[in-house]
Amino acid sequence: MSTASALNTGTQSVDRAALLVATVVHADEPLSFAALQARSGLPKSTTSRLLAALERTELLERNGSGSYVAGPLFWLYSTRHDPWEELVRLARPTLERVGEDSGETVNLSVVRGDRVVQVDQVDSTYLLGTQDWTQVDVPVHCSALGKVMLAHGVLDVPARLEQVTPATITDHAALRSDLAQVLRRGYASTTDELEVGLTGVGVPVRGKGGDVIAALGVSGPNPRLVDRLDEIGRLLNHRAEQLSSLLRRRTRKEGVA
Repeated sequence: MSTASALNTGTQSVDRAALLVATVVHADEPLSFAALQARSGLPKSTTSRLLAALERTELLERNGSGSYVAGPLFWLYSTRHDPWEELVRLARPTLERVGEDSGETVNLSVVRGDRVVQVDQVDSTYLLGTQDWTQVDVPVHCSALGKVMLAHGVLDVPARLEQVTPATITDHAALRSDLAQVLRRGYASTTDELEVGLTGVGVPVRGKGGDVIAALGVSGPNPRLVDRLDEIGRLLNHRAEQLSSLLRRRTRKEGVA
């Protein structure tokens, strides 16, 4: 084969592989081998060979039913350029499971600058629940999710500790003691510190190398939660470990954030 012919053949293979990737990405649902081969118009043997190569290079992958979807490299790119949207997508089933298990409001938070931002919420199954915290700017030192970030060094303790309620910790020594307890027992908690009558529990979600990249938490009225802190802490840690494992698998060598 001449050099020109080899180059043409190589270019043709790239074009055909790109066609398969584009067909999968533009499809409204996962595509079976037969559907993908029919849409692309490629011979079956060529389709099979190229799909195997695209799976090896993580451009495509097969779901549980064997149909083709965009591969891990797409998720990796997404996490680098729009990390919170992809984190929310992957974490949503976990939030829903925690909501089913606890019956309470469930939140997922991340750090943006020097703030902790709620990026997703599953509402309580009780008539008396909590508000939509995704729209609220919450001081980090008086929320369970904020304390997770402070305790694990994702954020520095603010120089000024605003007193939001009479129970808010405003003494730096007392806060440092509380944060040390967070690390010892594995979860953070607040009671009346953000809102009188409200209890919150939060745990870390980890990404690449064990770094804390988010916090998962539950909040609800004191009578329903104040005597269940350890129980809720264990539940959250169990689900957070599952989520952390999922995030590491989906992004392979990179964390979600």
